[in-house]
Amino acid sequence: VLVVAGAGSGKTRVLTHRIAYLIRDLGVSPYSILAITFTNKAANEMKERVADLVGRVAEGMWVSTFHSACVRILRANGDLLGYPRQFSIYDAADSLRLITVCVKDLDLDPKRFPPRNIRAAISNAKNELIDYETFAARDAGYYHERAADVYRLYQQRLVEASAVDFDDILKLTVELFQAFPEVLERWQRRFRYVLVDEYQDTNHAQYMLVK
Repeated sequence: VLVVAGAGSGKTRVLTHRIAYLIRDLGVSPYSILAITFTNKAANEMKERVADLVGRVAEGMWVSTFHSACVRILRANGDLLGYPRQFSIYDAADSLRLITVCVKDLDLDPKRFPPRNIRAAISNAKNELIDYETFAARDAGYYHERAADVYRLYQQRLVEASAVDFDDILKLTVELFQAFPEVLERWQRRFRYVLVDEYQDTNHAQYMLVK
């Protein structure tokens, strides 16, 4: 089901009432429902609204952002990709600092190769599920080649630090599901109902994750 309607017309209300209907009227286990929102604030509000309708039974439900849900999945199964369960998560500032160091270590001029711009290019690539090897294979000129060098070194340093950035959280979860069908099947059996608020704002990685 895809609900398309104008702002303020009650799309989120439809979603919360559908969840309540599944639990209260159809007897669906809250444990088998995954509700995705785009912000933690929206997730908390949705959980409160569902709890108002069905009571504390809603606490067994996953209501979270894409990133929060994926972190939980990676904490459970990320070891299959070589990541420890307690991997670190680099925020935007951490990520920019590391890219700045990588630009310097590769003897690139930060004026010609601004770390912010390279970080944006890497982020866009990851959101399109493009790894550094695929990124490097694109023949797009000197700037792109050097950006690919930074991407490669940046990713290497993240792995060495047992860390992921925000974009990796989604990308790695998709890779996990693609590489290990049995893991995918386990989560598919767990979540029989997947509901996504603000679906029109999904990027490619988020779309593939839902699919």
